[in-house]
Amino acid sequence: MADLTVNFPAWVHVREVGLRDGLQIEKPITTAAKERLLDAVVATGVRRVEATAFVSPRAVPSMADAEEVAALLPRWPGVRFSALVASPGGARRAVAAGITDLEYVVSASDGHSRANVKIGTDEATEKIAEVAATVHDVGGRVEVIVATAWDCPFDGPTPTERVLRIVERAVELGADELAIADTIGTATPVRVQRLIGAVRERVGPVELGAHFHNTRGAGLACAVAAVGAGVVRLDASTGGLGGCPFAPGASGNIATEELVYLLHDMGVETGIDLGLAIDAAAVAQDVVGHRVPSNLLRAGDRKRSG
Repeated sequence: MADLTVNFPAWVHVREVGLRDGLQIEKPITTAAKERLLDAVVATGVRRVEATAFVSPRAVPSMADAEEVAALLPRWPGVRFSALVASPGGARRAVAAGITDLEYVVSASDGHSRANVKIGTDEATEKIAEVAATVHDVGGRVEVIVATAWDCPFDGPTPTERVLRIVERAVELGADELAIADTIGTATPVRVQRLIGAVRERVGPVELGAHFHNTRGAGLACAVAAVGAGVVRLDASTGGLGGCPFAPGASGNIATEELVYLLHDMGVETGIDLGLAIDAAAVAQDVVGHRVPSNLLRAGDRKRSG
């Protein structure tokens, strides 16, 4: 019988993105509800949380209270909170609100870039320098997330070379970290390993994360493939909430509790308590007011009795 084991790392860092990516396509909820959800996700033991986004409130109404959310964050010392921005102006807002750990998104496809930020990929890429300068001036860090890295809902398959040009230029312009995102959930494990390998070859030891959506049911398989390719930071969203408002058909992220369940069973530590992660998914379901995609929330851990 074939040996299907792989030399996985001892530890994978999970960043909780439910407060931002998870809520950005939902109807706006109150800041108090977000505080309740933050309490639940921090209680799980997660130590990186993307708390909000400093973007246009007209384009993304659910993120209109970014400054109010930022004001809550000192309640949870020891957690590395970050925010997503889509422009240098957003970076300045975030820094003014006290968040200096930022993610800046560049879409690898022009079609999605124009739908998302009204400019093409090349122009969005060059703005990394201004975002990085704003963050570095206050001692912060900036991660560049390459969206639509595998496929675009407008332009189709994304050529690998486009992704490689972006990551290479991002490092030149001051990115401290990189992440590759499957914005519309079309990636498959082999494609993930090929692209991660190519990115690694192009940029070397720069810290690299990955972000998967479960639109076509392959999100967790892609996450395992990324870990097998050397990625040790993955994004996930409590309850499997999420999706991109500027990418037709995109649905939720991989669920935090499902990712933790899978990694722990593979012998990979995350520092997250699975039972509390399932509890947080239940809170997420309650605050958004509808059923969330998580299978684990419905089925529970296999250790459950009754």
